[in-house]
Amino acid sequence: MYEPIRTKSVHSTAADSGEFPHRTREEELDIQLAGHLAALLAVTDELRHLTPGTDLDEAAEKLAAQVARLRGGLAPVRATVAAAIHEPGIDALHQRAHALAGRALVVAASRADTAAAILAAQRMEAHALVAA
Repeated sequence: MYEPIRTKSVHSTAADSGEFPHRTREEELDIQLAGHLAALLAVTDELRHLTPGTDLDEAAEKLAAQVARLRGGLAPVRATVAAAIHEPGIDALHQRAHALAGRALVVAASRADTAAAILAAQRMEAHALVAA
């Protein structure tokens, strides 16, 4: 009455496990951490444009170095901040940077990356002081 199924099920992964490359948990965490730090770097560059200061310059250089380390030596893309139609609120940028630093801290802690965790904690503290 019914024709038997002649193809493999799309749900069977045991037979297909070697067909595509897999990343390890550490590699995935490195990618995620590099993404959070790169986003924090972008917000830091935006803050540097609006409120120049040596603290933000040093933080941006440290963030860029960590992102490059996590990406195997590839430097992060850094865009110049164009003048926007509406200027973003400084407090909102500090809040966003604080949140991004918090995410980076969580991933760095789970990865046991001390250097990135210390940097993320320092940036959280710096942005919390300014936004408060």
